[in-house]
Formats: sequence, structure tokens, C-alpha cells
Amino acid sequence: MEETEYTMTREKILIIEDTQDIGEIIKVNLEDSNFKAHHVSRGIPGLNEAKSGDYSLIILDLMLPDIDGLTICRKIREDDKKTPILILTAKGDEIDRVLGLEIGADDYMTKPFSTRELVARVKAILRRVNLQETDSIKENKSKIISIGNFKAELSNRAIYLKDTEIQLTVKEFELLSLFLQNPGRTFSRTDLLEMVWGFNFDGYEHTVNTHINRLRNKIESDPGNPEYLKTVWGIGYRFNV
Repeated sequence: MEETEYTMTREKILIIEDTQDIGEIIKVNLEDSNFKAHHVSRGIPGLNEAKSGDYSLIILDLMLPDIDGLTICRKIREDDKKTPILILTAKGDEIDRVLGLEIGADDYMTKPFSTRELVARVKAILRRVNLQETDSIKENKSKIISIGNFKAELSNRAIYLKDTEIQLTVKEFELLSLFLQNPGRTFSRTDLLEMVWGFNFDGYEHTVNTHINRLRNKIESDPGNPEYLKTVWGIGYRFNV
């Protein structure tokens, strides 16, 4: 069976898009692919729906009349670290795409876009999420990693430094847990983009740099002279044992 034939079990998708025609076209195409889809045309009601509804994925337009999509993405991530977010942005708005990824979006598409490609992206994101959850249940049901001053409870998605839980975003947790499971191994920025984000965002290696800097601010006593997350010049990063 081809990847694009991935069979969904009527998972719910929230569409926050102010252009009515675009929102309805996305909704129809998702429903044709066996999803349940709900379209909201304004940002604040969309944010409320995202926080109150039980959705498998959120499609979020960045240009909304009442509140911008980046603010919505940030507010969703304050309470919900797991639900994947696919952002829609105008072609050429690179800074918005980068910021969206840095504050917790899982993928982006630029307008105009192919609805067929959008549905394929949605399936790819959900497939990856479902596989990660399955792997977590199978492999990490009670897995605890202890290394130095760190303890990671993978099944609970919690990491502790000197017995104090570190408050992490989804991507920060995935980055740090990857390092903790591979102490001493050097990862290139491309490696980290592919392994943590699931895509190789060409030209967005600085997204990794930003997340590394944020992690250092949370785990290092002196972020400017890190003890744990070391830069390997010309290559990437490694976790110092």
C-alpha cells in the first residue's frame, strides 16, 4: 500500500482559515479522505475551539483578521504540547514560517497550495505522530534514562535536572531526549531537523540553533559556556556525558 493510501480512523481536523472558500475547499477534501473536519473562519473562536475540542491536528492560517496565527500557535502550545499544527502562510513570508516552526508548529505550506499535497502532508504528520505514540507504548512503557544530573521518563514525556522537572516544549523535549539517548554522539543540524521535525526544511538549520539556545537557557548554569550541550564546530551538536 502506498503512503498516500494511509487509512485514517475518522480523526478530527480543525481548520482555522478566514477565507471562506479556502477553508471549505480544505474541509471538503479532508472529508473526502475520511477525516472529520471543522472549519472556523476567525482566529479567536478558532483558538477557543482548539483549546476545547479534541482534535488530532490543527491547520492554521497565519493571516487572520482578529488575531494573528503566530499568537494562536503560541497560546495553543502553552497548554497543548502534542497536537500537531500545520501552518498556512503567504508565499515569501519566510520570517513567519521560521517563527511558526520555532514556537511549535510541525510543518508549513505556502499559499497557493495544492489541496492534494495538503491532504498528503496531513496524513504524513498524523502517520508520524501515530507511529511515535505506538513506539512509545511498545518501547518506552516504563523506560527511564538516567545520565549524570538528568533523568528522563520517556513515557511521561518528563525530564528532570537535579530532581527538578524542566519545563519543555514538544520539540525541546524531543531534542533533549534524543541527546540523552545518544550521549557523546554528534548530530548535524540536518540530522536533527530530520529526526525531530520529521522533515528536512532546506535552509532552516537556524531553527535548530534557536531550540538549542533555548535548551541551554533551561539546563545550563552558564548558557554562554555550556557544560552539557556542546557545539561541534562545522558539524552540529553533541551531549556531553
